[in-house]
Amino acid sequence: MANLYNHYVLPRLIHYAMKRDDMARLRAAHIPAARGVVLDVGIGSGLNLPFYTGAVTKLYGVDRSPQLLERAGSLTAAAPFPVELLNQDADRLSLANVCVDTVVVTWSLCSIANTTGALSEMRRVLKPGGAVIFIEHGLSPDAGVRKWQDRLTPVWRRCAGGCHLNRKTDDLLRGAGFTIESLQTGYLAGPRALTFMYEGVARK
Repeated sequence: MANLYNHYVLPRLIHYAMKRDDMARLRAAHIPAARGVVLDVGIGSGLNLPFYTGAVTKLYGVDRSPQLLERAGSLTAAAPFPVELLNQDADRLSLANVCVDTVVVTWSLCSIANTTGALSEMRRVLKPGGAVIFIEHGLSPDAGVRKWQDRLTPVWRRCAGGCHLNRKTDDLLRGAGFTIESLQTGYLAGPRALTFMYEGVARK
């Protein structure tokens, strides 16, 4: 039953959950800044693709879900640059060292099992001075909300593809050796345990 859920149900839930208007607004605010060769970590069903500009010369889209990558494949033809979709884990990238100008990670660090390894891989493939554009939900600064995030995460991650509600994105990036260049935080509409956002740019 769990395999059926993960194979058929969960990819559809993720795709439709990620199509919210407020998420599209955040994509429109940040993703057009991507330049050169781009690595999109956790590209999922490709909802970021329409927001990239002609400043991108090539895009690698990585995701561990073949079902979501199949959806993303239908959007690649409209991209004004070549797109290569890779079905692999973010902590074991097949890309060469220092080959990427921009890393984009949106609503993905919450669900990557090995965040330390994944961020290390992002840093390995990123060129010196390269940017990490991030849009992530995570740990709230409000004690009452944090309490519920900690309580809910063990159950939530089982039904939401490993998603953790209580990861602190800026600390994860700093711990991996990145420098935070800009950071905005705040809640989106919806349950506060699920909607505290970290948006910004980090540099190698």
